[in-house]
Amino acid sequence: MIIDVHGHYTTAPAALGLWRDLQIAGLKDPGKAPKASDLKISDDEIRESIETNQLKLMKERGSDLTIFSPRASFMAHHIGDFNTSATWAAICNELCYRVSQLFPDHFVPAAMLPQSPGVDPATCIPELVKCVEQYGNVGLNLNPDPSGGHWTSPPLSDKSWYPIYEKMVEYDIPAMIHVSTSCNACFHTTGSHYLNADTTAFMQCLTSDLFKDFPTLKFLIPHGGGAVPYHWGRFRGLAQEMKKPILEEHLLNNIFFDTCVYHQPGINLLTEVIPVKNILFASEMIGAVRGIDPRTGYYYDDTKRYVNATDNLTDEERFLVFEGNARRVFSRLDAQLKAKGL
Repeated sequence: MIIDVHGHYTTAPAALGLWRDLQIAGLKDPGKAPKASDLKISDDEIRESIETNQLKLMKERGSDLTIFSPRASFMAHHIGDFNTSATWAAICNELCYRVSQLFPDHFVPAAMLPQSPGVDPATCIPELVKCVEQYGNVGLNLNPDPSGGHWTSPPLSDKSWYPIYEKMVEYDIPAMIHVSTSCNACFHTTGSHYLNADTTAFMQCLTSDLFKDFPTLKFLIPHGGGAVPYHWGRFRGLAQEMKKPILEEHLLNNIFFDTCVYHQPGINLLTEVIPVKNILFASEMIGAVRGIDPRTGYYYDDTKRYVNATDNLTDEERFLVFEGNARRVFSRLDAQLKAKGL
């Protein structure tokens, strides 16, 4: 089985974006604010949006199951207040749940949280509980920068985050560390903000003793870990200077990386530097990079090709990247699959 741990509902029906526009307009004019019940999206619209996009490409590229969360750039936690985010998160999470119900063999949901700048992260727990207990979510997206590129929140090691971590440990559910839209002109959303955040999250963990407090906490850092694999020697050296344990002991029982790296040399580097047990297959298809690479004739985000082509993995190790590691890290997914006899 090929499990893609990083998928977003980037092809949601247009009605979702139109409703969001009205919600944002309602921040200035409350009379224009829509109700959640005003959003009408039929099962047929969801089917069409998936069958002609993600599912079509999954079948063409040979992947079987996608962990599916709301569109990352749409999370936009910096917009409005907590109530704005709470309503928006509930709507987006329900849509991903509906996708998983309509296509149970191909999609399983992961949640966005109703984060808001300056608001206690513990306020996100009710939505997290609902998504796990009612929707069967197997993962969540945690935004380390709800401000949208201004980084006003404390680092991930700060104890203000601990209520979320406690719930994650209770459920044995991992978090993908994923920022949203950048409203800072200095940072392009997908070209720099995402990759900066991946690197920043890793460094925040490196400089702390977070995993001493939460030895079973699991973070998935996407996009191949940002700059982390490329600068592994720098991070090893910094950890050494800070008198931290070696990175394999200090971080790699808790931090994992995906394969959303869109060229062969990048995957070669990732699989050479990072231990195989810490690499999970992902593509983020129909996401940040949607075009065809003129050098290869294939889509940049067809990452399965790169994993298959690298010489750094044995067949047994490819199994771990494609399936085994995902089932170990996402234990609730493994339980669901075993319940189906898979």
